[in-house]
Amino acid sequence: MAAGKSTVAQALAERLPRAAHVRGDAFRRMIVSGRAEMLPEPGEEALAQLRLRHRLAAAAADTYAADGFTAVVQDVVLGEHLPAFTRLVRTRPLYVVVLAPHAGAVAAREAGRGKTGYGGGWTPEGLDRVLREETPRTGLWLDTSELTVEATVEAILARRDRARI
Repeated sequence: MAAGKSTVAQALAERLPRAAHVRGDAFRRMIVSGRAEMLPEPGEEALAQLRLRHRLAAAAADTYAADGFTAVVQDVVLGEHLPAFTRLVRTRPLYVVVLAPHAGAVAAREAGRGKTGYGGGWTPEGLDRVLREETPRTGLWLDTSELTVEATVEAILARRDRARI
């Protein structure tokens, strides 16, 4: 959260000739009754809903790809969920980009935003720990602490071979 995922994914999709921006969080928000939020210590229902969200995002990406679009999926996918998600996406080639600004940069961005991404026990430092200590180093990891959106998109396009899994 506050890593720039939405903005970067939108800008990247806009640079591609035929692309769709698949916002994983949209699938979470579609649950209007009985939603279980992901917490640092999630319950079984929260994990089940997270897996549902990932299945829906992967299916949407594959459906767009089947019709000739590049699907740019944007979501928070951490820990063991990253390799599980990449297995759900059937379209190949598949590229994974992880935006990994330092916790201090994320906290500063969060403080300057009009919306709040953190709550429910999450902090920039806690999420950063899960990212760096529990998430497999799959694809292209970018420290975007000092990068603009445009520079981040340029780095992704220039290093796309490192993002391919």
